[in-house]
Amino acid sequence: MEKAKPLFCFAHRGYSQRATENTLQAISHALEYAIDGIEIDVWNVGGQLLVVHDRRLGRLLAGRQLITDMSPEILQQMPLPCGDTIPSLREVLELVGSQVQLNLELKGSDCAALVASELEAYVRDCGGCFEQYLVSSFDHRQLYHSLQLLPQVRRGVLLASVPLDLASCAEALQAYSVHLSLNIACVEMIEDARKRGFKNYVFTVNELEDLQLIATMGADGVFTDQPQLVIEYNASKAVPF
Repeated sequence: MEKAKPLFCFAHRGYSQRATENTLQAISHALEYAIDGIEIDVWNVGGQLLVVHDRRLGRLLAGRQLITDMSPEILQQMPLPCGDTIPSLREVLELVGSQVQLNLELKGSDCAALVASELEAYVRDCGGCFEQYLVSSFDHRQLYHSLQLLPQVRRGVLLASVPLDLASCAEALQAYSVHLSLNIACVEMIEDARKRGFKNYVFTVNELEDLQLIATMGADGVFTDQPQLVIEYNASKAVPF
């Protein structure tokens, strides 16, 4: 029986087991490993693109405010548990360079235009490649906006439930990939997406048993908080990408 193929490995918010998620430290630690990509979260805060997950303070930063009600300059001065601070998208782009793929998840509202502008500027100024980037979101309207603004950048459709028409929603977005929650990943959904020409990535997969299950279902890759686990799993597989 043919072995399952290795799984494309996105380090979820960098390597958050080694430094606070979404920080330059966490991303640097992830880049020390043989990963394929890094996933980050992007918010529009006062017209600036900041790399942070939570809409409200309280989990990693003291306070209760909505981050969109704050000054980006003040927000970026607040120390995170690892001692680092919230980076800008440009800082992350410069750190990652051309080393791996970068998945930008659009959080909140009004991110698409700013992200398109930032990516255009970075590729122009630094000689990057649009194909290195993947813009994803649960807000499919922002993905559609991204398609209109910067079609050269691939789109990943985030799903936390199984739509009645399966992966057809990704067709109108001319998506590259469908990103499925581990809780709803199933063979039917994965096969339907593949038949429509989309890659299948599953989030967030941190257990060996789940890696094996996802691979058996035929998924192409995973987002993980445990990159070393996925690397070791892939090392046991003989079939290259």
